[in-house]
Amino acid sequence: MTLPVTAFVAAVCALLLLFTAILTVRQRLRLSAAFGDHGDAKLIAASRSHGNLAEHAPIVVILLGLLEMARANHMALMMIGALFLIGRVAHIAGLHAPVEPGKPPVTRQIGVIATWATLVALSGWTLWMLATQNL
Repeated sequence: MTLPVTAFVAAVCALLLLFTAILTVRQRLRLSAAFGDHGDAKLIAASRSHGNLAEHAPIVVILLGLLEMARANHMALMMIGALFLIGRVAHIAGLHAPVEPGKPPVTRQIGVIATWATLVALSGWTLWMLATQNL
């Protein structure tokens, strides 16, 4: 059984994790900071963009895989996977964008909303399939 949607989303997430790890290491080298964030906004942003993706990607990939194995609608899974990836890219961009005090960048807001919408859709769909199809 192949899982093309899951595989694609997982592969793009892996590349995004590598990209955000590189951004974090660059900031650490700039500061000569082996540990901690030294209170540096750029290092905090780089570290959080990596950590936030690492926190959300695994559950999304697992839920996509479970739904794909249960033969859920392929096109809908592709759209939800695309929404998640667009949201993650927007979130990364938002964390690295210039910030006005007290106002998060719009791209970061889009990223958060897209990620939460993805989690609600995938978890709700999975629970619905469990309740109605005896998986």
